[in-house]
Amino acid sequence: MPTEFELVDLEEVDTPGDEWEEIDVTETEADRIARRRDREFEQFEKRIKDADQFKVEQSVFDDATFGALYKLVQDGHVEAFGGPISTGKEANVYHALGDDREVAVKVYRINASNFRQMRDYLEGDPRFEGLGGKKKDVVLAWVKKELSNLERARRAGVRVPDPIAAERNVLVMEYFGDEDGRAKRLGEVHIENPQTAYEVVREYMRRLYSAGLIHGDLSEYNIVFHDGQLIVIDLGQTVTVHHPNSRTFLERDCVNVASFFARQGLEVTDEGLLEFVTRPDPDPSGS
Repeated sequence: MPTEFELVDLEEVDTPGDEWEEIDVTETEADRIARRRDREFEQFEKRIKDADQFKVEQSVFDDATFGALYKLVQDGHVEAFGGPISTGKEANVYHALGDDREVAVKVYRINASNFRQMRDYLEGDPRFEGLGGKKKDVVLAWVKKELSNLERARRAGVRVPDPIAAERNVLVMEYFGDEDGRAKRLGEVHIENPQTAYEVVREYMRRLYSAGLIHGDLSEYNIVFHDGQLIVIDLGQTVTVHHPNSRTFLERDCVNVASFFARQGLEVTDEGLLEFVTRPDPDPSGS
């Protein structure tokens, strides 16, 4: 495994401040397509339902989810669907072909079992003030939140999946993998140079914090290794520093990251990591 873990060049990006944008969860084109149900849409829905990789999901894909997939295909963001990359309680991620590259298609379940946990991350985020209690609205807001977080993290110089498009409860983004399958998570690979990897991860955390964001669920399972780079994934739960629980989430991230690298033999602490992340002008040496 290579010992270099590249960082995105911070000088080539504009780091945002603590501003935020309002996120709208009103009806989307996917809802209108599902209601209209023309012949082409119905044929598309049947093909997806008959596809082996989607058969087990028919019970959780509502008509509007198929409408969202249909809209993304019509817009050229997806050309062909492959098999599942990962499955979870809140979302499934599928491998697909986009217009000029491989993409990952993340489909959130409207009946997500951790609906209440989602609300914990959304409530208090100023981007979602006035969000109602409907489960559909919460999931749709979550997807738009992940898209917004990915865009903001990229501007801050953090290597994350390139967000491509979002429609209702479906998010299309950059895919990481090769002929052997998806990129491995940090916890799944042997790290030859844990010190370098740690320095990259803590710098990513610092850049996120400087951009007004806290990952909220960072660990070795939400960082993947691909082509010499560490990439932070799963930014759906990421909150702004204005969230009432932001400090708790940041401290938890520091505990998770420091614990992992301590197991790799480094002398690191969550307190030291927290100080590095939150200092206005951290010492690059970490001392």
